[in-house]
Amino acid sequence: MSMLVVVTEAVPPRLRGRLAIWLLEIRAGVYVGDVSRRIREMIWDQITVLADQGNVAMAWAAPNESGFDFQTYGKNRRIPIDYDGLRLVSFLPPDQNSNDDKTAL
Repeated sequence: MSMLVVVTEAVPPRLRGRLAIWLLEIRAGVYVGDVSRRIREMIWDQITVLADQGNVAMAWAAPNESGFDFQTYGKNRRIPIDYDGLRLVSFLPPDQNSNDDKTAL
């Protein structure tokens, strides 16, 4: 089991309700919990099906250099990148979207 944090933005209420089944909503759109890898993957599947035009960032504890890993869904100015094996975040200028379609990294 490991700590999981999910941050949502502009997602439908049905996804927020689904996340609240597994995680505690500590602020509007911010969910935390201690879940297994299997549950984390199931939650991500629900996110990709139900997020519609919203965007989501999910981070969890991991045994790597930074101590965590993350993935994102939907359009956002912040884009996850791989820099010599280290996951970082790049920012696009304010007038552009990160991707033309929904992606999961």
